[in-house]
Amino acid sequence: MAMRHDNFRGRKSREEYFALVESDPEHRYEYLDGLIYMMTGGSPDHAIIGNNIGRIVGNLLQGHRCIVYNSDLYVELSDEYRACPDVTVSRDPRDRGAKDAIRYPSLIVEVLSPSTEANDRGKKSLQYRNCPTIEEYLLVDSESPVIEVFRREKKGFWSLYTLRLDDEVILSNLGIHFPVAEVYQNTPFVDEE
Repeated sequence: MAMRHDNFRGRKSREEYFALVESDPEHRYEYLDGLIYMMTGGSPDHAIIGNNIGRIVGNLLQGHRCIVYNSDLYVELSDEYRACPDVTVSRDPRDRGAKDAIRYPSLIVEVLSPSTEANDRGKKSLQYRNCPTIEEYLLVDSESPVIEVFRREKKGFWSLYTLRLDDEVILSNLGIHFPVAEVYQNTPFVDEE
């Protein structure tokens, strides 16, 4: 979840952003088009869903030349964009050994919360579509079992696939697939027997 940082109203420079990050290592801050957002804790379902999808994707990519990251690592797509997606996959060797940010992701997953949905669908979505290395990104609803898969097609066009609980997530650019129900395992949306 994200919250605008009260002490930083209006646009701030990259230097001001990094000064804040260095002065407050206990918190995570996103930097989107010059605006600073403090990341706050999400709901239990948000955490479960993020962990589930990270585990699923990580297991399916075992043995591939991919690295799966959680929200502890930043994604930096430009001088004006530094965010903490819930799950990120990179298969670009330039990201190996990254200290605190990767720059060449191929998959981004954002778990939606009421406080983050506008940015996830707006500013972040635009940045993801403009990043040449991102081939797919997912918006995963934490309040209903719906996953939106955005896929870069030929000639740079993007397709949107809206999936429900009984559907299968197909990440064709990574060559993996898995049931939507697995993403929502241990949440109220899936009946455990």
